[in-house]
Amino acid sequence: MGISERIAAIRDTFNLNNFSLSKRIGVTGTTIDSIINGRPQPDGSRKKTKPGYDVLTAIINEFNINPEYLFAKSDIMVKGEGFTSEKYAGIPQVVSVNDSGNENVVFVPIKARAGYLNGYGDASYIENLPSFHIPFLNNGTFRCFEVLGNSMISTFFDGDLVFGKYVENLSDIKNGYVYIVVSKNDGIVLKRVINKVHEQGKLILKSDNKDGNHPPYTINIEDVMEVWFVTMFASKQMPEPLGIYNRLHDLESQLIELKEQVNRKNDV
Repeated sequence: MGISERIAAIRDTFNLNNFSLSKRIGVTGTTIDSIINGRPQPDGSRKKTKPGYDVLTAIINEFNINPEYLFAKSDIMVKGEGFTSEKYAGIPQVVSVNDSGNENVVFVPIKARAGYLNGYGDASYIENLPSFHIPFLNNGTFRCFEVLGNSMISTFFDGDLVFGKYVENLSDIKNGYVYIVVSKNDGIVLKRVINKVHEQGKLILKSDNKDGNHPPYTINIEDVMEVWFVTMFASKQMPEPLGIYNRLHDLESQLIELKEQVNRKNDV
């Protein structure tokens, strides 16, 4: 991103528009608009104005911006540690264990989704959910969720089971990987995630279904209750035979028929 795009990102991060941003830093709305959107030119194009020293200084001081972010030398927007979520717990609030003291995988079926938002931290609620032990799922806490809907079709289908490992630190989220995100406003969703925790205090959630009905959207980290990294899944969808398999199957059938015809002629 150029410096104008980075100023626009700062504006959006603090939920401002061009006019409100200009008021916060003591310049005119026209000044900000010319920096971010550009001034109209005779040929119909727009030419962006480079921000001056006073504008940059005002932005840095007003929003505690990391100067290196503005000049594309860092992806951390705010000075210090960046955005953090005081509400996000580094460990699950409740886990289930078997008689041997090993952690169980708690299963959250579709019918339990609504209750999970209130009960994920309630020991009695978690204990009443189905749970089981899988020996090779260790070194972490795992949970199984039943997929609802078709937003991830091409990868996951309605009714599939996805197994997620609890993410202890939101900064550890890897761009482009699939996670189960539990949040106040959106409930339980299965999405590919782009990590913007340090730069903007947000996660970008994307669907694999490209039918146009599932656009990407952002979620603020203060709304995030749990994140689970999908490590494996079980699907009820059996793949269709590959095209080459169909052709080989047809050839095999034809050979069998020819063989039977030859055998019948030999018998005569």
